[in-house]
Amino acid sequence: MNSSTSSKLDFLISALHHGAFMSTMEVLEWMKKQNEETISNIQQIPISELKGWLYKDDRICHQTGKFFSIDGIRIHTNYHQVPSWDQPIINQPEIGFLGFIVKKFNGILHFLVQAKIEPGNLNVVQLSPTLQATRSNYTRVHKGASPNYLEYFTGEKKVQILVDQLQSEQGARFLHKRNRNIIVAVEENEEIPLKNGFIWITLRQIKELLRYPNVVNMDTRTVISCIQFGDYSTQTLELLSAFQSVNETTSSKPNNFIYSVLSHDNHLNEIQDIIKWITSLKFKYELKVDKIGISEMSHWIYDKNTIYHEEHKYFDVIGVNVKIGNREVVSWDQPMVRSAQKGIMGFIVKKINGIYHFLVQAKLEAGNFDIVEMAPTVQCLTGNYRKGANEYTIPYLEDVLNAPKDKIWYATYQSEEGGRFFKEQNLNIIVEVGDEFPLQVEENYCWMTLNQLLSFVTYNNYLNIAARSLISAISFY
Repeated sequence: MNSSTSSKLDFLISALHHGAFMSTMEVLEWMKKQNEETISNIQQIPISELKGWLYKDDRICHQTGKFFSIDGIRIHTNYHQVPSWDQPIINQPEIGFLGFIVKKFNGILHFLVQAKIEPGNLNVVQLSPTLQATRSNYTRVHKGASPNYLEYFTGEKKVQILVDQLQSEQGARFLHKRNRNIIVAVEENEEIPLKNGFIWITLRQIKELLRYPNVVNMDTRTVISCIQFGDYSTQTLELLSAFQSVNETTSSKPNNFIYSVLSHDNHLNEIQDIIKWITSLKFKYELKVDKIGISEMSHWIYDKNTIYHEEHKYFDVIGVNVKIGNREVVSWDQPMVRSAQKGIMGFIVKKINGIYHFLVQAKLEAGNFDIVEMAPTVQCLTGNYRKGANEYTIPYLEDVLNAPKDKIWYATYQSEEGGRFFKEQNLNIIVEVGDEFPLQVEENYCWMTLNQLLSFVTYNNYLNIAARSLISAISFY
């Protein structure tokens, strides 16, 4: 067995096993204790009063020229019914680290996770990767401490790299933003000092914690969505299914759901046909993004306090003063994006040829690198899915919102990334449809197995962060 196949099997085993150190409920209690022990105070202040930030050249930027800026952009496109609009956007060209250290305990792969506070977190403390740092942070532009465990990701320590990918961030709010999603393994006999605020848990436990709202942060979700579990024969999958049944690890979903994850057989569409589908849409749609000044944006107002839409839709940009006790820098100011209301991101799944398929959307967003990315069946920016307030019709929205309870596989509110987004959460939902739902779908949609979806995660800029967030929550037990 080669190292790639071995690591995929190790990930699969970790996704099926409980941890060696504490139960999932004990992890929740530990997080509660971390919350009680960490001092934090986040206050909204006017953007014009942000220390270290300037309104310069009709944009908001840090005095060092690092970190990020808030820019105005003007979009022209032939996608959907709105051909042009203006909006603020986060311009953060740096590629940061989102990384896990993994290590085997009793033969089972465990992930080193951190209880981390971000200024925009809803639950204050959320489970983050071992390392979560922008280039400005880990090069210490802020003159603070170096991030914990950085040396395992910079080549200073000997590790085996199991996952290493550049993945896109929220295309509607970030301009061409990507992060390095990386998982590194250390030898089973290597001692790693366990620093305050860190614990070892299995992949199964992370997925169990994703059943709770706003516990696992977006950065953890995007990294674990990059994990490959391998391809297996029908006989092997039948054996695994029997093993689950004997050990009472099978979930309420039908056993053959795991086939969608691990089998490359019986799919409706061949990978080459899916590539032709997404390529044709990238060719069809145009996306022209021009940088403009904040004062030049139509329908947006900057009053030195916030940047907001004249109809108070979508989102606004606010200023915050942050004081957090367990960070490299304990106090700072920064702009943040605050949503107008909650959003929704959901996959429709249907059994086709005996295997569950996911209905994938090709979605254009202003900050995308490559025009369209694969997205969930439904992904509504906040404010867009209120009845009577839509700029355009959203296909399949009613199928998701009105799904019978017994057809909902997963439904939990999850936070957006708390370092840039202020207390934003979206309903993450996966619903099953039956034979009444047509195989024939609209041009921007395509049926894919989870195995096929995961194959696209290995490439840059194919699956957007909303799709990856939902994929991360899918469990195999």
